[in-house]
Amino acid sequence: MPRRKASRKPGPLTAAMLALIAAIPLLLFMPGVNSGSFGGPPATVNIHRGTGFRQIVDRLGEAGIVRFRWPLLLAGTLFPELHKIKPGRYTVPMGLSTYELLERLHTSPQDEVRLMIPNGVEQTKIAAIVAANLDIDSTTFMAATRDRALLSSLGIGGGSCEGYLFPGTYNFPWASTPREVITFLAGRFRSFYADSLKREAAKAGLSERQLMTMASIVESETPLDTEKPMIASVYLNRLKKNMRLQADPTVQYAIPGPARRLWFKDLAIDSPYNTYLHTGLPPGPICNPGAPAIMAVLRPAKSPYLYFVANGQGGHSFAATLAEHDRNILRYRAILKSRAGAQGAGTP
Repeated sequence: MPRRKASRKPGPLTAAMLALIAAIPLLLFMPGVNSGSFGGPPATVNIHRGTGFRQIVDRLGEAGIVRFRWPLLLAGTLFPELHKIKPGRYTVPMGLSTYELLERLHTSPQDEVRLMIPNGVEQTKIAAIVAANLDIDSTTFMAATRDRALLSSLGIGGGSCEGYLFPGTYNFPWASTPREVITFLAGRFRSFYADSLKREAAKAGLSERQLMTMASIVESETPLDTEKPMIASVYLNRLKKNMRLQADPTVQYAIPGPARRLWFKDLAIDSPYNTYLHTGLPPGPICNPGAPAIMAVLRPAKSPYLYFVANGQGGHSFAATLAEHDRNILRYRAILKSRAGAQGAGTP
């Protein structure tokens, strides 16, 4: 009789391979097998522009979102469309399967970040706000504010976006580009500056750039919206009389670096923004004014005033004559001296 062949038992290596093959569906499609446990806090993953699929997988592993990286690489091989993951910041719930995780990153919109841009900040400060919250470098943002092609597409004259980055509170995708942020903010200004306001500006003899420049000065002079129309009336009255504006904020803008106390020598700085030396408006806006400042220039108070000085209470005292203005200055200095004396008396 022919000899019966003995049955072969699978060796350890073959058994391991079979076990691995059997585990693949679990690692790919079973929730929680290759990720954090159900009920755990969601994780956040940041995917920067230019990050490749393998780098994304490494980031998921480093963040502790997955236990093993090779199932993600395998899923990416089996389902190539999952390689397409846009830059962004994503909140990922725990307990997803490998496939669900990649599909979520592939299809879900990225997280948005809420930004508050205050009235009257310069574009350098807006660049810092953006850089602190979005995936944008402040230097790159500042370069974009001076991009001639971008400025032209937004209808902005001059050499930068200063004045046209409309303040407010907005939501931005974390991976927004500088161009996208600038286009959005300038678009908010365009939405606000409707045809009716353009007609008011034209009736007042102000071009768009003149309006925004004057509004930026008014914005820089007072935080009080109720006072802005009176501040605007002073500067408009001085323009009509061909008087120099002598606005401290324009001198401040001409000095490089962060804002500081002005000295008398600063008033002699040779800059087209120095309204102590040059008659008329400076070349362009010195900050990004909000709606109240713009409306104050379009609808100023009717006043005879040509001067103002701080009143020591957060507002200003106004005067129509230089003699009256000098008295207001003396009154303000007396207030400051009184406060300094009171503080000195209270020092142990």
